[in-house]
Amino acid sequence: MKIVKRIFLLIVVILLLTLIFNYPKLNIIAGYSAKNTASSVFLGNRSLFFTDTTDTNFSPVDLALNTVDEKMKTASSSVFRLLTRKAIIREGLGSVLTLNKQDEKEINLTPKRVKTRQSTKSYPYGDTPHKDSVFNNIDYNKLNETVNSIFGERKTRSVLILYKDKIIAEKYAEGFNKESRILGWSMTKSIMSTIFGVLQYQKKINIYDKAPVPSWQSDARKEITIHNLLQMNSGLAWDENYDEISDVTKMLFLERDMTKSQEEKNLVGKPNETWNYSSGTSNLLSGIIRNQFKSHQAYLDFWYTDLIDKIGMNSMILESDLAGNYVASSYSWASTRDWAKLGLLYLHNGVWNNEVLFSKEWVDYVTTPTPTSNGIYGAQFWLNTKRQLKDVPEDMYFADGYQGQRIYILPKEELVIVRFGLSWFEENEFLKGILQSIH
Repeated sequence: MKIVKRIFLLIVVILLLTLIFNYPKLNIIAGYSAKNTASSVFLGNRSLFFTDTTDTNFSPVDLALNTVDEKMKTASSSVFRLLTRKAIIREGLGSVLTLNKQDEKEINLTPKRVKTRQSTKSYPYGDTPHKDSVFNNIDYNKLNETVNSIFGERKTRSVLILYKDKIIAEKYAEGFNKESRILGWSMTKSIMSTIFGVLQYQKKINIYDKAPVPSWQSDARKEITIHNLLQMNSGLAWDENYDEISDVTKMLFLERDMTKSQEEKNLVGKPNETWNYSSGTSNLLSGIIRNQFKSHQAYLDFWYTDLIDKIGMNSMILESDLAGNYVASSYSWASTRDWAKLGLLYLHNGVWNNEVLFSKEWVDYVTTPTPTSNGIYGAQFWLNTKRQLKDVPEDMYFADGYQGQRIYILPKEELVIVRFGLSWFEENEFLKGILQSIH
């Protein structure tokens, strides 16, 4: 009997130690599930069942049990009923994870939007129905075959291809259409970078100035420039590991003010000599943008009035943290057609409907390889300068998001290619097939 009791006690101790060791991970799992469930249901207009069986059905996130309150617009996720996280919807700011009950009662500022309508123009520059265009130099059979090849098992949700400003291919998976908002994940970084381009063109900021971070002014970090941050080349410590409890997972699922996570890190290298991909850096940059404005309302509005709504990305919603800062690393939602407009803006060197939003020099800037990145990274955009995609022109550059969200910009070919999905895919073959279909 004593042996049985000892064995039982040992099992209990092991279970308790396992729980204590894994409890922080449960917090992250429940946080991820609650946040993405709320956004999927209330921004993406998908059902809880659809979300559970697609967006949150992978290990270990599938350990969470999700519920939604349609009336209150909240989502809750529980792991083994040991820990529950809640995400709420705030008007104009998307969903956010709460840290306490008071967060559910906070009154937040809402971005003011001016959604310009162009009734006399068709997509992409207006709102009248898109006019089909047939180009004699395109093999549409080859083009459609290429597009179809990344659906099905590749879990692609949408593909849109623009050639000479015209849609030449558009396809959606079941449950999605041209109006469906889709999460861009890290493509939000490219939106944030573009805001700096607009501010630079308006002479409201100089990206080569030292980063205006007060806590850095008494140590070696005071030498870091905004330029270094945009290129993710600051030399600051950061762990971008989504499989463990790391800097990035703690920031996204545990922090109230995500602009501070990178600010608090020390140097582990030298500015302009140590490239390290960091979502914390992108959110720090969002905070730097905030400090360019006298009020928080002006900060919230500017992203829309001077860029997003200016180019008709009217479906877009930027999500913020609990402190009200846009989560520039990860959280923005828009329709596939609206995401394509960002690519077109860059294809036309910052000009939209004859209005200059940023200069050609900004395009040159974001496509200049960051030192020590081996030619793969610019300023919150990814590059192909070393022909990583061997059958794609080296001047192609793209916005990149988790699970293969992409906006490819091919300047000489006059192409913008958008892909959304839930898994990686063979990019080189996909882009190669599109290029081969155009003669």
